Amino acid sequence: MELPRFAELLSAQLGGIADLSASQISQLHSHFSLLLQWNQRINLTSVRSPEEIITRHYCESLYFGVRLPDAPDGTAIADLGSGAGFPGVPMAVLRPGWRLILVESHQRKAVFLRESTRALHNIRVLAERAESVHERFDWLVSRAVRPAEVLAQVPRLSSKIGLLIGEGELGELHTRRDVRWSDSIRAPWGEKRFCAFGEVSRGTTRS
Repeated sequence: MELPRFAELLSAQLGGIADLSASQISQLHSHFSLLLQWNQRINLTSVRSPEEIITRHYCESLYFGVRLPDAPDGTAIADLGSGAGFPGVPMAVLRPGWRLILVESHQRKAVFLRESTRALHNIRVLAERAESVHERFDWLVSRAVRPAEVLAQVPRLSSKIGLLIGEGELGELHTRRDVRWSDSIRAPWGEKRFCAFGEVSRGTTRS
């Protein structure tokens, strides 16, 4: 898919949710083009329709980034189980002042992440399991990873967590009583996807 068509579809689906420059759209298109190429060799996404990829992966991730609270420039955000780079890559394009760390233990996917983000200087790739990471971040975010797996890293890696999840996973958010959740926000497309943002209650000692 050529850039003009990609830009047209992206803008139509976003409907003013995110005001992207021509340069930002071009950066997303570069990632999208490599994703389509690499997906023929390794399973980066089970979604095959380019149009659906734009909505499900790029638009949802951008919407999630727009909704992320309390994240000024300089915020360090770890995307756990980043896979093909969602939501981390669109978030990095959306806010160049953020620092995105893409954590992906699958080595071939990590190679794709490095190759597809060479031009994005606010992204760093960690090819390791979340359990092996020993940094602290302002936010942990994740998409298409079970909430319990991300919650297991809270508050060790961060006291703030953001998840892009399906409706059926909303009940899993309350398995941790030390995490206080704001109201979940439904994404404006038809797949019943939700943005959920939480923070470890002050005074907790869990690690």
